[in-house]
Amino acid sequence: MDTGYKSGFAAIIGRPNVGKSTLLNAMMEEKISIISSKPQTTRNSIRAIYTTEDFQLAFLDTPGIHKPKNMLGEYMLASARTALNEVDVIVYVVEADAGIGRGDMYILEMLEKVKTPVILVVNKTDQSDRAKVEQLTDAYRSKRSFADIIPISAIGGDNLNILRGAIVEKLPEGPQYFPDDMITDQPERFVIAEIIREKALVLLEQEVPHGIAVEVETVEESDKSNLINIQANIYCEKESHKRIVIGKGGNMLKKIGTLARADVEKLLGCRVFLELWVKVKKDWRDTAGSLKLFGYQ
Repeated sequence: MDTGYKSGFAAIIGRPNVGKSTLLNAMMEEKISIISSKPQTTRNSIRAIYTTEDFQLAFLDTPGIHKPKNMLGEYMLASARTALNEVDVIVYVVEADAGIGRGDMYILEMLEKVKTPVILVVNKTDQSDRAKVEQLTDAYRSKRSFADIIPISAIGGDNLNILRGAIVEKLPEGPQYFPDDMITDQPERFVIAEIIREKALVLLEQEVPHGIAVEVETVEESDKSNLINIQANIYCEKESHKRIVIGKGGNMLKKIGTLARADVEKLLGCRVFLELWVKVKKDWRDTAGSLKLFGYQ
């Protein structure tokens, strides 16, 4: 039996909208990755760090694996693929109520090229019955062998301790890579930008969110005690989308700002004055310079 300290990395992969970010946040018991009901919410591989006296586990929440439609999509796919070769364990998340589709076959083919142990996680068991879950696991078992197959509910918290234990069991012995109190290695501005983008995803119409990016221009301490001033730009690709983001009389932008400010205040532990502007940057998802500006490189 291993008695040494364990440390390592686990990538959470899967098709868009299977609950990867919800799982990450549940495993961390902290909100690290943004969540919405819309696919392709996660664009970067976000690293979250879970530390105990016995192990340190760094999660990579990767973008949903899908066929790219633009340069941003190609970046997201490359980001997810790269993660497979940089980790000690792969956590492959599928939906309990879904069959094995073309997207899953594509992922299974990708996994054939890696030697990393793969845990199949069947998520959203709270939305399915046991017979369907067993049928799905049998179907996946017929495609390849997995280190473990674990049914869970990320929202309900079912079997998350079992999953965490299965991951840690496969980590090598080693030193801590990150300080005890670090829960993410993402810069503060990145996290703030993601919070703002999440609120836009939640509130806006279906055709707008994928064309939205957020740039945090300033994060400054105010002359007033315990107050941070933040200025950020929300970018969209069309003038018509800009009008939707702003809303009638600025109503939508105010809603986005109010929800975002509440989460940013929790993040920073102080009062926040958040000022948002909406700008148009046409076809930014297919422009290398814009992708770099927004941190996709």
